[in-house]
Amino acid sequence: MSRIKAKTPSLCTCELLTKEIISKSLSGLRQIVASCYGPSGRLKQLHNGVGGSICTTSSSSLLINNLSVTHPILKILTTSVQNHVSHFSDCGLFTAIFCCHLIENFQRLNLSSATVVKVSNHLLSLCTDYLNSETCGCRISVDFSNMKTLRCLVQSIVTSKPACLLSKKEADHISTLILKAFLLTIPEKAKDFAILGKTLIIPLKGERVMDSTVLPGILIEMPEVQLMTFSIKKLPSNALKVALFCITMSGEISDPGEGTLVVTYGVSLENAVVDQLLNLGNQLISDHVDIVVCQKVIHPVLKQYLNQHHIITIDRVGISLMEPLCEMTGTQPIGSLNLISSTSYGYVKDLCSTNFGSKPYFHLIPNDSTVCTLLLCNRNETAWNELKLACQTAQHVLKLTIREPLALLGGGCTETHLASFLSHKVISVPECILKANDCTQPEYKIVANAFCNALQAVACSLEHDKGKLLADRKYGHFWSVQPDFPPDVKWQDLVSKCGCGLHSNQEELNWCLLQSIHFAPQNYPLQQSTNSLKDHLTLDCFTAKLHGLQVAVETASLILDLSCVIEDEN
Repeated sequence: MSRIKAKTPSLCTCELLTKEIISKSLSGLRQIVASCYGPSGRLKQLHNGVGGSICTTSSSSLLINNLSVTHPILKILTTSVQNHVSHFSDCGLFTAIFCCHLIENFQRLNLSSATVVKVSNHLLSLCTDYLNSETCGCRISVDFSNMKTLRCLVQSIVTSKPACLLSKKEADHISTLILKAFLLTIPEKAKDFAILGKTLIIPLKGERVMDSTVLPGILIEMPEVQLMTFSIKKLPSNALKVALFCITMSGEISDPGEGTLVVTYGVSLENAVVDQLLNLGNQLISDHVDIVVCQKVIHPVLKQYLNQHHIITIDRVGISLMEPLCEMTGTQPIGSLNLISSTSYGYVKDLCSTNFGSKPYFHLIPNDSTVCTLLLCNRNETAWNELKLACQTAQHVLKLTIREPLALLGGGCTETHLASFLSHKVISVPECILKANDCTQPEYKIVANAFCNALQAVACSLEHDKGKLLADRKYGHFWSVQPDFPPDVKWQDLVSKCGCGLHSNQEELNWCLLQSIHFAPQNYPLQQSTNSLKDHLTLDCFTAKLHGLQVAVETASLILDLSCVIEDEN
């Protein structure tokens, strides 16, 4: 006991919260996340100093989770982003970049943190009210009877992950499969509300991306030994009865722990267990079961006995497949080797064997189910991991879009549009708002200018090749020009289309440079776009981006309000 040190008191310090230290820490994080932003974002290779796996990615979930941060401010910021991504899957980089720029811009202001927080929260409310209004010029409605918008939304997510290493043709193919898989999870006979099904993703690494496909039902990898004995001809043509076991059927005797296992003299435990398994097999045979699926291991003797009676056995499926199997077949997992209730069984329409790549699979085909399997192929493990993440994100975004059938214009256009909207909105601020936020008109405009610059900076993060960045004054959309353009050339001759793809240089627009002295406040309201939706728009998830906007502002406000850090060093 004498070697145990007494607890030291917690350390309270303000040194970590000086503007210089915060600015330096934020600058490093901002440069990392901003350089990964968008379809042309740069990849990051992450690994720790003591070995372990190497992660190559530009996705926010993997990037933030694998970054090791020590500064308390960065811990707050990364935790906020992680929490956002865990709930919405998308717009993690947007949230992190916007939050970093907000804090850096606000720290340069010679204003009290209380004033900055109040005004920034009011600006946030203006943004959210505008985005939720029917007059919003940077959102579109999603019509589920027309796949064009949904396809654009999925394509925007897939093409934003450069580590997937997809060509345009491959990205189109994967986007179509994601959309097809999602539609298969929607029940056909839903009335007031619908419970969406599941999409299982099976890896096929080292295969062509164009070989990826979607199948209704569940694929389970088949052992080569079973492939030699599998015969679908022995199965009846009508629906097949399924028994699903969630316990081991290997014949192992469970560990008695500290208790005592009493065995009668002359009794063989192994034979007794095998007899019990064979009795279970007899019940399955008498109940006319066609397929036995086990989460764990089935004893070889029971396997052989069931196969002799033309019952297909599938074991080692793992816990991850149990819920989809229950949902698809209607079975109740059986947790006992004794008598089985007839209500525990379920059904599938058919069972067949199929091959993908070099692997054979059982294909359980449902009668009417919302479970499907996406066989996902890519060239190598790194590219496949990133593609799987993109597919999962797209699936989640589509589910969010069902709840709120809206999408925001992507490619930086929503950010510059919001900045232009706020720039016009704060030209004359009502006295009641100034009083409620306890600030003067100049103070309000200073904070609003920092807020708008942060929005524009997010859009500017999409450019990684030192091109010129523009915004038009008519719609407030984002445009980029390739570097090293010839002098004395009109902007109209240099730009082709805006970031989201809705507008082209054929329209009479007035362009100005972003984040420069040439970008004056918007003295007149933005016009509503009258263009019809194009086939190739860049879109963002409405729900995810709106929440990311709120998280960024609220996290920045929290960090600005901090006055000291208390650390427990025990």
